[in-house]
Amino acid sequence: MSIGGKTIFFRFMSAEFLCAVLLAPSCLAAYGDRSKEPGDSAMELPESVVLPQAPRLAGAVASQDRGSGSDLTGFQAALMDARGGDKTSAEVLSRSFDGSSSGRGMLAALGGSDADQKSRVPEDGFPGREALEAMGRQYAPVEISADVSKLPRKERQALARMVEAAKIMDSIFLRQVWNGNERLKAELMKDKTSLGAARLAYFTKNMGPWDALDNNKVFIPGAPAQKPPQADFYPADASKEEVEAWIAALPAAQQEQARGFYTTVRRGPDGRLMLVPYSQEYKAELRSAAALLNDAAALTAQPTLRAFLKARAKAFLSNDYYASEVAWMELDSTLEPTIGPYEVYQDQWFNYKAAFEANITVRDDAETAKLRQFSSRLQGLEDSLPIPEDMKNKLGGMAPIRVVNVVYNGGDANHGVQAAAFNLPNDERVIKEKGAKRVMLKNIQEAKFEKVLLPISKVVLAKGDQELVSFDAFFTHILMHELMHGLGPHEISADGRKTTVRQALQDSYSALEEAKADVSGLWAMQQLIDQDVLPKSMEKTMYSTFLASSFRTLRFGVHEAHGKGQALQLNTFLDQGAVVLNEDGTFSVDYSKIKDVVRDLVRDLMVIEGRGDLAAARAMLAERGVIRPAVQARLDLLKDVPIDIAPRYDVEGLPR
Repeated sequence: MSIGGKTIFFRFMSAEFLCAVLLAPSCLAAYGDRSKEPGDSAMELPESVVLPQAPRLAGAVASQDRGSGSDLTGFQAALMDARGGDKTSAEVLSRSFDGSSSGRGMLAALGGSDADQKSRVPEDGFPGREALEAMGRQYAPVEISADVSKLPRKERQALARMVEAAKIMDSIFLRQVWNGNERLKAELMKDKTSLGAARLAYFTKNMGPWDALDNNKVFIPGAPAQKPPQADFYPADASKEEVEAWIAALPAAQQEQARGFYTTVRRGPDGRLMLVPYSQEYKAELRSAAALLNDAAALTAQPTLRAFLKARAKAFLSNDYYASEVAWMELDSTLEPTIGPYEVYQDQWFNYKAAFEANITVRDDAETAKLRQFSSRLQGLEDSLPIPEDMKNKLGGMAPIRVVNVVYNGGDANHGVQAAAFNLPNDERVIKEKGAKRVMLKNIQEAKFEKVLLPISKVVLAKGDQELVSFDAFFTHILMHELMHGLGPHEISADGRKTTVRQALQDSYSALEEAKADVSGLWAMQQLIDQDVLPKSMEKTMYSTFLASSFRTLRFGVHEAHGKGQALQLNTFLDQGAVVLNEDGTFSVDYSKIKDVVRDLVRDLMVIEGRGDLAAARAMLAERGVIRPAVQARLDLLKDVPIDIAPRYDVEGLPR
């Protein structure tokens, strides 16, 4: 095959084998799924074909022991990893070799970087079955469903196709978190012991072998001790500095792609870094998802839903998501699907790369109608922000607000702590033109409030504040949090160049942005109370409810963006006297100070974002994005309160 002008020959492998393993899934388009050249002794491929798996397969081929006579289990596992987790094709492909292999060298070649191998934690010291089951009980099991009985049969059939597509997002996201996840999951599924079952259950909840509720502590032997901060968006053997320098040296157009949402960075056969579009990196999965979305589009009678599904299916194959993001903003139907690559939390190097997720939901028309008034208030809130005038914006359009009930969450939306709402898209071009949509997950919020927030409030708040905790305040603040993501600086100038807040603040962006949305959500609620849009009774309930919810979020850990952003806020409130630590260790709100402290923190956070001041962002998070002893003492008393919920989705009854 031809790579970079040099021809490399694999004389014992067929074209089908090379396409399936070395190039999968990127060369299938050029050569088809069934390349039939079994007699070839050599094969050349065009230079344009992306070969992200080539170095790993080459290492595996060099490592094989062809005369051992043992079974192919280890070899198949290695092939499965190279093939993207496809167990069946790995078993078939392993038989393409004219001999068998123990696979020990192969597994070493495919098992990750040298750094990964050296950082493996030994077998002892890991939680046993009972400990893992106790860890699982940190999530309260909740049946999650939505009433679809009034939907026409074809709409329910379309919904079923969307759920199937959402399950594919689970598979892609598992790969994105770590390139060893699929192989490890396959090994866990083969372990029929009670310990193996407990490990698999908690692995599935976390979408990986690191505990999201314990600072990503590894809980399964054989995985890296530290969760890779680059996830699988960048080469395992690359450093952050190497990737950063490589991006900076690219031409401007390629720099934009490298910093964009929809590419991975891989190391080519020549050892140099290269970009791989998502449409090639995850081609097999995205082709399947696109087919399901097109099937759903053919079933639905709702025009805007059909338009979005067809546009998103096309985006999965073309890697151009703009038109489908616009179509999602224009979606107006009883079914409200959100599916694709969105949030950047998993990219802990730069916050550049988007992870795949899905929220398949049914719209609650009555609740949605109640919230329409807020869309018309956004420009007024933007104009009133306590920041310099040149940092304010003219919003692109009315921001749609949807209240929905979840049918199924997948991928990045289906692991660890569950989102209560979201604000999308993240594409600044679409935000500028169309605004952003806020989606409230009502049945998820109700479960969180009952199972988690109310019990927390009884432990952390003073008696007077406990009585003020309300679901209406909880629900409304989540809405305002999502609305405020769309307000304030987005496209900025920093260091003499046009950029975005996300790109300028890099690894500090997610935590600072979550803090901004949280505290400015409180500020916006106060503005709307003062304008008689919200009831005056919410003036106290919102602050006490927010304080209880602060402890809910802190339990996620400060390694996570929401937890770190929440710690920044709570420590600011404590330092400024807006929140008071009582003699009995409980906390309460000082209503004489809270309004001014909230306003000032909104200003400070938005000015950092508007200036793209990375140094200031890092300094603020380092100082205040921590859990202090008095707060930790109260958190320690919550050990019997679930940290979050574990949804169980009722999707079996959907018609096929």
